[in-house]
Amino acid sequence: MSQNAAYDVLVVGGGGVDTIVRVGSLPVPLADSVHVGPIEEWAGHTGGNVALGARALGLRVAMLDCVGDDWIGTLVRERLAEGGVEFAPLISPAGTRRAVNLVDATGRRMSFYDARDPDDLRMPRDFYLPRLRRTRHVHLSIMNFTRFLYDDIRDLGVPVSTDLHDWDGLAEHHREFALRSDLVFLSAAGTGDGVDALMREILREGRAGTVIATAGADGSYVLTRDGGSTPRHVPAVAPSAPVVDSNGAGDAFVSGFLYGRLAGRDVLDCARLGAVAGAHACTGPGSTALIDEAALLAAERSAREGS
Repeated sequence: MSQNAAYDVLVVGGGGVDTIVRVGSLPVPLADSVHVGPIEEWAGHTGGNVALGARALGLRVAMLDCVGDDWIGTLVRERLAEGGVEFAPLISPAGTRRAVNLVDATGRRMSFYDARDPDDLRMPRDFYLPRLRRTRHVHLSIMNFTRFLYDDIRDLGVPVSTDLHDWDGLAEHHREFALRSDLVFLSAAGTGDGVDALMREILREGRAGTVIATAGADGSYVLTRDGGSTPRHVPAVAPSAPVVDSNGAGDAFVSGFLYGRLAGRDVLDCARLGAVAGAHACTGPGSTALIDEAALLAAERSAREGS
């Protein structure tokens, strides 16, 4: 894809609104009523967070999604507009996705995700093809309707990434995304000790050249086709301020990694940039802490000098 493409990154799917409920600890004790701090609404979700994070880093970003003609969808539109992301929504009769996230005093979260998209929801080809033809990279959120873009992405020769989140290697919903993407992110939390084997399986069975498993405070693990059978560890970066909320940290990691990849950096550099962006994301509420390019590169240099 030409460097003169209209977009650096086209994000497809994954917008919505998080309702953040701050609790003293997780799990929450069983009770009829639990007193909490102010309950807040933040637009983002995985696709929106990646788009906003990439745009904050100076990349040219567009996002396509199916959202409702509802007040929640309005929050999504307003947040993306404020962040400078070109957003092209289709109206879904099912409404806009939501999640309720319990966040404890250390910033850990437990998310209750409302996957309301109907199984027959689709994006028309004449809607998404013009933008696919004009981007350097596509990032597909694991919404069911986005899987139907893979054939066109392959035919156009556009690199594609996805985030499997906490896939355990068994759920069939994720498998096509895992095997048809060039760059695959996942959370080590989904498989525990089996994450290395799952990373090798994705490389062996699919088209990916690189698989990255994020592990929160333990950093991340990177496995490539030409890098041997053992994932390489990239340490986490200490946040520059107290941790407030881990919502969006994984999405910020993806944004930082994509920034490095599109700049031609090697895979370990990309993971370091992802670590910086992910750590910064934890310093603000509801995925609002977006790092810019200058701060990202300065923090990367500082982390290198301190290692």
